[in-house]
Amino acid sequence: MSNNDDDIRLIEALLFASAEPLSTSDLHERMPQETDVGGALMKLQADYEGRGITLMNMDGKWAFRTATDLGDHLQIERQVQRKLSRAALETLAIIGYHQPVTRAEIENIRGVATHRGTLDALIEAGWVKPGRRRQTPGRPLTWVTTPVFLDQFNLEAVTDLPGLDDLKASGLLDRRPAIEAIPSSDDLFDAAHEIEEELEEEETSEYEEEFAEQSEPEKELEEL
Repeated sequence: MSNNDDDIRLIEALLFASAEPLSTSDLHERMPQETDVGGALMKLQADYEGRGITLMNMDGKWAFRTATDLGDHLQIERQVQRKLSRAALETLAIIGYHQPVTRAEIENIRGVATHRGTLDALIEAGWVKPGRRRQTPGRPLTWVTTPVFLDQFNLEAVTDLPGLDDLKASGLLDRRPAIEAIPSSDDLFDAAHEIEEELEEEETSEYEEEFAEQSEPEKELEEL
């Protein structure tokens, strides 16, 4: 074996052992003084042409890399199942039954603020997307479900979502006193809206009574 072949083998070993690409000057420092590093690199590159590994020159630095045409065969795809948080499940249910619904409306139904990451997780899953903006002050953005959501849950349309009675019958909803106290309805959230309206009426009546009581002393002072 000639000295030139030994030089090529040494350069090959140096490139394989290095964690980073090596420049020609880096190789010169490790090779015998009269070694034709450039020629050895060209010969080595030609030897690896058409193989699974190729010698690449990247901005003056050399390194072995897998052949670019084999990239698709080297990728490994795995499906990772991740559990949604309770907040994400509640938010998804609200969007499913109330869409299009704004973030403020979601928070009003849940009774707590909606973390930004909650909606991000649902968007990443491909189940919800932004809808049209409401033609109200501030023009808030609404949220709706996607065709991926329907496909994931084997639904033809959002109207196929189970109602309150269906969830009770399937055992997915506890028959606790708080649940039984809610009137039966085909819409899971109809009863909640009725309760909210009753509370708003009570608050309005209390406010009117309080305002009337405060107005009476003023009226008496005017008569004096």
